[in-house]
Amino acid sequence: MALLDVRHLSKRWPTGRLALDDVSFEVKEGEILGLLGHNGAGKSTIMGITLGMVRPDQGEVRIGGRSVQQDRGGALRQIGAIYEAAVFYDYLSGWQNLRAICSLSGWWDEAEVKRVVQRVNLTRAIRQKTATYSHGMRQRLALAQALLPQPKILLLDEPTDGLDPEGIREFRELILHLRKHDGMTIMLNSHLLAEVEQMCDRCVILKDGRKVFEGAVPSQEKTRRVFQLETSDIGLAREVMNRAGATMDKSGIVEVPLNMEPHELVTALVKGQVQVHTWQPHRRTLEELYMGLSSKS
Repeated sequence: MALLDVRHLSKRWPTGRLALDDVSFEVKEGEILGLLGHNGAGKSTIMGITLGMVRPDQGEVRIGGRSVQQDRGGALRQIGAIYEAAVFYDYLSGWQNLRAICSLSGWWDEAEVKRVVQRVNLTRAIRQKTATYSHGMRQRLALAQALLPQPKILLLDEPTDGLDPEGIREFRELILHLRKHDGMTIMLNSHLLAEVEQMCDRCVILKDGRKVFEGAVPSQEKTRRVFQLETSDIGLAREVMNRAGATMDKSGIVEVPLNMEPHELVTALVKGQVQVHTWQPHRRTLEELYMGLSSKS
């Protein structure tokens, strides 16, 4: 079931620049989806439309079946977000900031707030003024306010931006814990491909406002069988693979068709007089996928 449904979004800014061109995808309940693309690809525009801050020229976003464009209040009640840089009142404590933010919606449940504060590891510092918080602590406070009051889906815009390696790992563990123990559905926008690969089930890749990929993060693929061939006869090897019905790129990465076994391709290579130096399973990385799509015109 899709908890967040992006339908045919198009947006052109007053300057004439195309921001989005008929982009559609969905985020299923309980999954983590990564939104990827270069600067200006349209990631932040989608986030802004989803949060009701940007009006699309065409299309809509539905959250839990409710349209953000037609029923903004009903849709946004189901969502929590960290969008752009988190801003807090530095002269107030973390606790007071959360109370001030919750007061905007008229909601306050002290027991639930304490539970969320504990979940994001801020219990010891929550009574301190946020002026004393490190960047990592401010991000955890931002996550706490996004989790109040109990949203169905989280939107995270570059949540680990500016964090040191330890802070990135801690934030990643928090996100994975929320999905595992709370069943939280999450869409995140990040330029850190390694983090997306470790956190996300699926990803959507944008280029110049258009969707160029939607599917499983390579590390999550179960059915795709890919092997690395090393040979001095790369041109001949590609000819043999094409005749056998397999695909092979110029670096020797071979995708084995589902109706064939890997050893059959090795046999075809040997019979085709290709010198096979090595043939071993290859796990495609998100970086390879992303760079391959980004380099295409």
